[in-house]
Amino acid sequence: MIIADVETTGVDSRLCSLVSIGAVEFDSPNNQFYVECRAFEGAHIEREALVIAGFTATEINDASKKTDREAVEAFLTWMKTCREWTLTGQNPSFDRDFLQETAHRYHINWPFAHRTVDLHTIAYERFCRMGKKIPRKNNHSALNLDCILEYVGLPTRGHAHNALEDAKLEGEALSRLIYGKNLLTCYEKFPIRNAHE
Repeated sequence: MIIADVETTGVDSRLCSLVSIGAVEFDSPNNQFYVECRAFEGAHIEREALVIAGFTATEINDASKKTDREAVEAFLTWMKTCREWTLTGQNPSFDRDFLQETAHRYHINWPFAHRTVDLHTIAYERFCRMGKKIPRKNNHSALNLDCILEYVGLPTRGHAHNALEDAKLEGEALSRLIYGKNLLTCYEKFPIRNAHE
């Protein structure tokens, strides 16, 4: 599996742009990928999205950075080094849609299947099986990445997100939920909680 995470200028993959891509190969977690890029010209920019991603308007328009096309091409080249190409993450359809939309915008072949593995679903099932209350907001699941990280014994994220750091945390949480063990040595100092309740 490939744990992929993106930061973007907003939530609509057709109108908004990638600004960074982070990824970790689940079967070989030292095989990691990270790239930042500039937003495509005319991309819709939501101020809140930039705050979440930790980018400024100047940074997402930096002409010295790769284009979004070059970023996706680099990601697709890297992913060929991975054994299995199933995308996974906290909300993999969001990340996949941005990567795929960017590839289609530039007529780049998209080699991934539609199937994904969703960390949210795995955690939701665990909460239900253990009789734990699912947090809700606006009548929807609010079982976000920070809730899952706390549940498995990992530190929650700071204010700004980083695509590679989030991919690593998602992979670690996934490993703890599925296998009850660490994925990355950098998280060994955090005791595994609730792995196999």
